Order: sequence, then C-alpha cells, then structure tokens
Amino acid sequence: MKRNIYKWLKEPEEQDYPAALSYLSLLYDKRTAKTHLKKLKRAPISEFKAKDIFRASGLPLLEASNSHVQKDRQRIKSGRALSALLLIRDSANGKVIIADGYHRLCAVYSYNEDAVIPCRIA
Repeated sequence: MKRNIYKWLKEPEEQDYPAALSYLSLLYDKRTAKTHLKKLKRAPISEFKAKDIFRASGLPLLEASNSHVQKDRQRIKSGRALSALLLIRDSANGKVIIADGYHRLCAVYSYNEDAVIPCRIA
C-alpha cells in the first residue's frame, strides 16, 4: 500500500488521551503520568516511519490475526482515518513508549513498514 492510501485524522481522538493515561499510570506514578499527558496534548504532530517507531520502542509486532489489529486493518481498507500515535521519549532507558496507538502501528506496518505515521511525541 502506498503512503497516500492511509488516512489520518488531523488530531488524535479525544478518547486516546485517557487510554494513554491509563497505560502511562502503569509505568509511572500518577503525577508523572499526568505530566506526560499534558506534554502530549501540547506537542506538535511529527512523522516517523513505522519501522523506526518499532525499533525505538523495542516492542514486538503483533500478528495481523490479533483482533485489534484486524479492526484497524479494516479501517485502513475501508478508507477511514486513523488517529495519530501518542509517544513518550523514555530517555533514561533509550526507548520510545507507545502510550496509545500500538495496534494502529501494527496494522499499518503489516501493509508497509516504511509507511509514515503521524505522532505526538513528548
């Protein structure tokens, strides 16, 4: 699939932020998680290749058979726009934390590892 086949919303969906906070609260104390979330809301949209996000996160690629990945693949096939990823730079560990959008990343990667993905990164 070519880059222009992927459609992206201009802003992350509002529901992505509580999901990101829930995940970040597992990794950080509540205050730090909320601070990261505030930074994410103010961060500009950046773009990175899917393969680079995976490399920076150190996470495994989920199979296309995963139900959440399938749902996002279906969104791509039907031409519906996806929400940007929410990423946190974990400088202490030299990684990127995918606070929200892991399944979307896997879905896009399953079509094209070089696909450019919009992200907010703090």
